[in-house]
Amino acid sequence: MIPVTVLASATPLAQAAATPPAGPSPLLNFGFIALMIVIFWFMILRPQKKQQDQRKKMLEAIQRGDRVLTTGGLYGTVKDIKGDVVVITIAENVKVEVAKGAIQGVTQEQA
Repeated sequence: MIPVTVLASATPLAQAAATPPAGPSPLLNFGFIALMIVIFWFMILRPQKKQQDQRKKMLEAIQRGDRVLTTGGLYGTVKDIKGDVVVITIAENVKVEVAKGAIQGVTQEQA
């Protein structure tokens, strides 16, 4: 026969093992997600926005006589600006119309 004291002490252990362990609080999970959003903002979105603003300022500041580099790798001198189209001279008597967005940058001096 089994002693009664053993049965009485085994019952609370069996009940404790049956209850699932408590996980982290929902507030902690929400805080972690908010922290990830803030990190994403400062590491990716904010620098990209600053870069877009710099490019927009550069394109708006283009004027006649600027030496530019296109995304296709052509260097040329701006001869005329017609809205979103820029006419550049890439060689003597060779004019090319390119979209303003296709200008990668303004160079300092003639090559």
